[in-house]
Amino acid sequence: MHKSEIPAYAAEGAMRRRGRMHLFETIDSAKTALVVIDMQNVFVEEGAPIEVPVAREIVPNINRLAAATRAAGGMVTWAQMIQTEDNLDDWSVFYQGGHHDERVDMVRDWLADGSHGHAIWPKLDVQPEDITFNKNRYSAFLQGSSNIEEQLRARGIDTVIIVGTLTNVCCESSARDAMMRNFKVIMVSDANATRTDEEHNASLGMIAQIFGDVRTTDETVGLLESGARPAAAAE
Repeated sequence: MHKSEIPAYAAEGAMRRRGRMHLFETIDSAKTALVVIDMQNVFVEEGAPIEVPVAREIVPNINRLAAATRAAGGMVTWAQMIQTEDNLDDWSVFYQGGHHDERVDMVRDWLADGSHGHAIWPKLDVQPEDITFNKNRYSAFLQGSSNIEEQLRARGIDTVIIVGTLTNVCCESSARDAMMRNFKVIMVSDANATRTDEEHNASLGMIAQIFGDVRTTDETVGLLESGARPAAAAE
């Protein structure tokens, strides 16, 4: 598990901007969605070509958050990164600038819809009532990347809890765009994973300063439980 710590400069920036560390002291759990980013075999499986080893360590926390979200009357969504032949052209900067030639086919094959790499890691607790969706860019909330914003708006969701991998790439990108699409954003420090503690904490710092709130799993579960409406709490 990452040793999560908000950098001092980020904590100072948050305090300077708003006078407190946490942006949201309460949430309406019925208007909240857990958005699980890219917890797929291609990133989580041992020996996979884009493996993020720490991603396996956050699985229990993600499952706990998913259960708490459902129990509190919120919704759970699972984002799956996908790539197609079309993306070789419409995202050519990603492929031509970011990969060796031999890596292009690997990335496309492992992220093809229905492939083994595309599938959600089997130890994650995906339930029939949850929403699974594909995205074709780092951010799930970038217009044209997925239809998740439309699905959340249709259900009255105004708050998103971001977890998954990689903290500083798809998770941070999704958190930034969600905030700019006017969602309240909470990023969970011990339910996100990337390659190093330094990258992880720098990303959390940027979210905490400007784009949302950063909480632990325990804190987020507490927010969900306290924000549950009576009917959901009784269940």
